[in-house]
Amino acid sequence: MTSPATRRRPQAASPPASVSKSTSTSPSGKPGPTLHKRPPLRVRLRDNWVMLALMAPGVLFFVGFFYVPMLGNVIAFQDYQPFIGFKESPLVGLANFQELFADPAFWEAVRNTLAFAALQLIFFFPAPLALALLINSLISPRIKKFVQSIVYLPHFISWVLVVALFQQVLGGAGLVSNYLREHGLSALDVMSDPNTFPLLITGQVIWKDIGWGMIIYLAALANVDQSLYESAAVDGAGRWRRMWHVTLPAVRGVTIMLLVLRLGDVLSVGFEQFLLQRDAVGARAAEVLDTYIYYHGVVYGDWGVGAAAGLVKGVIGALMIWGANKVAHAFGEHGVYSK
Repeated sequence: MTSPATRRRPQAASPPASVSKSTSTSPSGKPGPTLHKRPPLRVRLRDNWVMLALMAPGVLFFVGFFYVPMLGNVIAFQDYQPFIGFKESPLVGLANFQELFADPAFWEAVRNTLAFAALQLIFFFPAPLALALLINSLISPRIKKFVQSIVYLPHFISWVLVVALFQQVLGGAGLVSNYLREHGLSALDVMSDPNTFPLLITGQVIWKDIGWGMIIYLAALANVDQSLYESAAVDGAGRWRRMWHVTLPAVRGVTIMLLVLRLGDVLSVGFEQFLLQRDAVGARAAEVLDTYIYYHGVVYGDWGVGAAAGLVKGVIGALMIWGANKVAHAFGEHGVYSK
């Protein structure tokens, strides 16, 4: 028999040194999460230098062309003269803003900008999603790639060529007008008609950029689990049911994010597009905030009023991004930034 002195209770094996050092104990006595010490900045820079080098050109571009020029907004509070510079130009306070808000042409430009933005938001914003759904439904990969290549090529064409192309088709001496004349009908000059100008602008934007916006939606649709479609089909869901309950929820986050970005840029409806067609339809029909800033700040030399208009536009855009992002959070989406 073994005496009690020699009978020993087995001891639990001690944890490895690495585990005992990295685990912490909560006040309740239970082991807490593993704590990892953050490596120093020098180590992180050395480990990620390739990614930092790839990011450097983009960061320099935004700093040089977006953030540094923001310092020039000081001329909105000055009687700025380019020949004497920022330091010598006298401060006038809010006089430029008072002159801006008292100008009827400014409010007409705001009204036109909001009207064009609403048309583009209604007709252009859902167009890339509809085209992506259509292309994604094609069975043949070759046909799908061919259609993709065709529809996003107009994005790389300049607005000068786009306006010239529409002029050759819809202008007073264009293809449509000549066809109508040959058949004894009155000519149709859409390019110089102020009444149809909003629809013309929206159609040009859709034709040019629908394919480019489609790429993001196609990337989102490519990540949808195909087993979800198979399960829905087994349950008896048809094509429209599968699109409504599987496809659209899968791209909802991307759609809301793009909508937030679009609302933030809603006052920028296209400077070159309107500048090229402003003389044909008149300033009352084609004057938007971008052309108003250009003509008052650069052409007429009223730099302070032009900068004040640009600053108002930027503040409104920032507020719209903030508000749209709050709405995205209310719907349970991340939006552009998290809470």
